[in-house]
Amino acid sequence: MNFIGMRMLAFVFSIVLVLGSIGITVQKGLNLGIDFTGGTVIEIRTPVTPNLEALRMTLNDLKLGSISIQEFGQIDDLLIRLPSQKKPNGWVKGDEEPNEVAIEIVRETLDEAFEGQTVDYRRIEYVGPQVGKELKMKGLYAIIFSLLGIMTYIWFRFEWQFGVAAIIALGHDAIATIGLFALMQMEFNLSTVAAILMIAGYSINDTVVVFDRVRENLRKYKKKPLLELFNLSVNQTLSRTLMTSVTTLLALVALYVFGGEVIRGFVYALIFGIAIGTYSSVFVASPVLLMMNVRRGAPPSDKAAEAGAPEVI
Repeated sequence: MNFIGMRMLAFVFSIVLVLGSIGITVQKGLNLGIDFTGGTVIEIRTPVTPNLEALRMTLNDLKLGSISIQEFGQIDDLLIRLPSQKKPNGWVKGDEEPNEVAIEIVRETLDEAFEGQTVDYRRIEYVGPQVGKELKMKGLYAIIFSLLGIMTYIWFRFEWQFGVAAIIALGHDAIATIGLFALMQMEFNLSTVAAILMIAGYSINDTVVVFDRVRENLRKYKKKPLLELFNLSVNQTLSRTLMTSVTTLLALVALYVFGGEVIRGFVYALIFGIAIGTYSSVFVASPVLLMMNVRRGAPPSDKAAEAGAPEVI
């Protein structure tokens, strides 16, 4: 199949996808989780089926900031998020922490809302705003340094053109995944950052397989036109790429359906990322490499070993 011949159409699609992802992220912003913004997460199981709208109004009337409530798996499992509470003027060390006071107020309100029936408080976690800011920066650094590390390795292992093409494809995948979270307004937390790093690892694995076959064919077919050579390389590795992607997606779909709400965002990011990563390995990385005047023949470290070997036409 003439994959490289469709490169201009793929480039247009990828440019629209990347620019659209950036635009949506800037316009709508990411729905940052407590990990990044700071605040309190309370997970509860209610004794009866809750009226979410009435409960949401009751809690927001407490003037503790914008409190979000969502179902968390089953209909009687709720996840409540409270923004970080500021310390009032005149607060001194030893006074009650504002966040602890807010938690107690919310607990009392919930007990009253369910008329004294037992509410099961399954988890209460607090992340300070300073910790959230640090986690946000560390998450950004993790993504940037992992991409740079991958580019450096590909550069060293192949040639600089391969490294640049690989990092363009990985940046394409990461930006598209972030754009999906901005569009869907799904919670973006540390698990999502881990998913993006896993997507980068998976995508580069596919890309390296294609690049390795390209390098072999550059040595083997020294007079074949580059367009034909790249198409041959992609088609030779296509069955491996598709089988790996499909089997991985089957496992992820099962996790998405049966894994519960806790890991759903993480799995959702991986499903999208693997699909877009498979696309970028074929339609982004290889065509970009074609445009970069990659050298024929072996790199300097391999030429000595191949000295005297007959040229294959």
